[in-house]
Amino acid sequence: MIAKTLTPPYYAVIFTSIKKVEDDDYNQMAEKMLELANKQSGFLGVESARNEIGITLSYWKDLESIKN
Repeated sequence: MIAKTLTPPYYAVIFTSIKKVEDDDYNQMAEKMLELANKQSGFLGVESARNEIGITLSYWKDLESIKN
């Protein structure tokens, strides 16, 4: 999912992972984490790309939102 263009200031949290072949539950867990993030105050959006290595960027209103 591509996040809509954001108006600064905002913060990005970058998460990387290496997906193993036997990680059948990976997509389920990623969907659950996104569902939980959407419920958090200050969450602005997320972008991700995955092959063998996954990179996910989540966008937040402020540092307090990230801490929470």
